[in-house]
Amino acid sequence: MRVAIVNDSPMALEGVRRVISMSQHQVAWLARDGAEAVWRAQSDTPDLILMDLIMPVMDGVEATRKIMQQSPCAILVVTATVSGNASKVFQAMGFGALDAVNTPVLGLDGQAQGCDELLAKIGTIEKLLRQTNKPGHHVASYAMAPPAASGRGLVAIGASSGGPQALSTVLSKLPADFSSPVVIVQHVDPNFSQELARWLDSQCALDVRLAKEGDELLAGRVLVAGSGDHLILTASHRLSYTPHPREMPYRPSVDVFFDSVVQHWNHSVVGVLLTGMGRDGAQGLLQLRDKGGHTIAQDEATSTVYGMPKAAAQIGAAVEILPLNDIAPALLNFYTNQKNGCRVS
Repeated sequence: MRVAIVNDSPMALEGVRRVISMSQHQVAWLARDGAEAVWRAQSDTPDLILMDLIMPVMDGVEATRKIMQQSPCAILVVTATVSGNASKVFQAMGFGALDAVNTPVLGLDGQAQGCDELLAKIGTIEKLLRQTNKPGHHVASYAMAPPAASGRGLVAIGASSGGPQALSTVLSKLPADFSSPVVIVQHVDPNFSQELARWLDSQCALDVRLAKEGDELLAGRVLVAGSGDHLILTASHRLSYTPHPREMPYRPSVDVFFDSVVQHWNHSVVGVLLTGMGRDGAQGLLQLRDKGGHTIAQDEATSTVYGMPKAAAQIGAAVEILPLNDIAPALLNFYTNQKNGCRVS
């Protein structure tokens, strides 16, 4: 891949450049602030930009926003301390950055420490880009399956690039006494998934927590996947983590969680697929619809990256395709109708 590097620190810039130069990837260009990166990306859009956050002239958050609007490409946040800049990381991801990692540090021997983690992130994004370019399977028509049994409800949400802000928008519109548990699988590094849960908790009236092994699903509680393994629902209706399947380009995988819901949840369910690059979650959403679940995909106009919801729309997985601001009202409407014994189609 052609990789661009944006960082105002000469030492950090050189450290990252060395890591890329020693890999199979090619350095496309270097930029020392966000404004320069925006200009360079317009004239020479790379496959991937490694974006610092704290820079003069224009920071990485604003640069990410402008690049995704004007010359979109994959962006990985590479900053001195991911945990120390959590709020800015989530802002950048809200504008379309895919992930974040700490900047490799040049040691006294001239070697970059932390290069393995950076290269692993780049390798994951490379797999994701290949997956994104695969053609989708189109379905001409779709017959709605019978609705699942009413009673205990579940909202299962998947998201990737652009997800943190989209999740905040949805959750902030749900009341504290929302009648169903919510489980979120967001493509995010496990090192700052705890920060994501805390940030989302501060954005809404619901109780947002990191999903732990054995967690029970409770009404009004939001559980966020927080491991390098896949989050799944077990037959006892509790949450667990599994390393399988290992070949998934993203961990945790939305498809893996949706599939576990299909296998083990026998009550009403709403599956939601939000903005994100790639196709993760599309097949799982289709399985949920096949079982009779109500399924929602975010529309193109409000998606930061119209990849995952587009893939779902292409295969007929979504009962509804909605603007972001309409998704929470749709969830409220669905469970109000369920409570009143009305069929929703």
